[in-house]
Amino acid sequence: MTFLEKLRGAARANDSLVCVGLDVDPARLPRHLADGPDPAFRFNRAIIDATKDLVCAYKPNFAFYGAMGGRGWEALVRTVEHVPEGIPVILDAKVGDIGNTAERYARMAYGEVGADAVTVNPYMGFDAVEPFLACPDRCAFLVCLSSNPGSADLQRLRVDGVPLYRIVAEKAVAWNRRGPCGLVVGATHASDLKEVRGVAPGLPILIPGVGAQGGDLQTVARCGADADGELTVVNVSRSVLYASGGEDFAQAARRETERLRADLNRYRKDGV
Repeated sequence: MTFLEKLRGAARANDSLVCVGLDVDPARLPRHLADGPDPAFRFNRAIIDATKDLVCAYKPNFAFYGAMGGRGWEALVRTVEHVPEGIPVILDAKVGDIGNTAERYARMAYGEVGADAVTVNPYMGFDAVEPFLACPDRCAFLVCLSSNPGSADLQRLRVDGVPLYRIVAEKAVAWNRRGPCGLVVGATHASDLKEVRGVAPGLPILIPGVGAQGGDLQTVARCGADADGELTVVNVSRSVLYASGGEDFAQAARRETERLRADLNRYRKDGV
């Protein structure tokens, strides 16, 4: 099964564009978990069990696990293993390096972690991206226009009158013929999201920046979805994970995910 098939299958089965970002901050874990063994994994397990019928994907951010050392690596692998088989996992690592190093990153993401997709920084060009395209059943999400304020420093620079983020989108469409590509576009760039979707109508777009970063759900649903109202992966992390800091954290996460799914579905179906 290809990544796109898996993504479409989960999105349709759960009627959802919501991706829950599993960015575990040890300082924000409920006290009853923090005092016990394997707190990061136990937290993720509860979140997954509470939301697995509401999402189209999960996205663990590698930095949160790497910062915990060996126990973080173990928590990450166990978390990916716990995700139901039919739901894709996107490893958010924003890797990007020359060939042999990129090959090691690809092996880490796909082989050791077991992710279905990985975020990749395309700044170093095709040879840095190519190893992630070698697996036809996986997907490389190229960072196109990120949600942070500093994205304008480089991503909006004009090359022969064309903004760099648009060139990245065009490259992704071309490179998709060599292996599966997607794009990362922040929810804080609504008008640009519509432009990128026009350039890449058949690619999946991962959209961070909803919730704590202030991205607008209505705009994201209407501008990011393809002609069928699909291929949009709307990532939400903190507002779901930490909807409650108490023992009811998983139930609170479910309620917030239900709300997000309902809002996104209403907006996207209005726009199709």
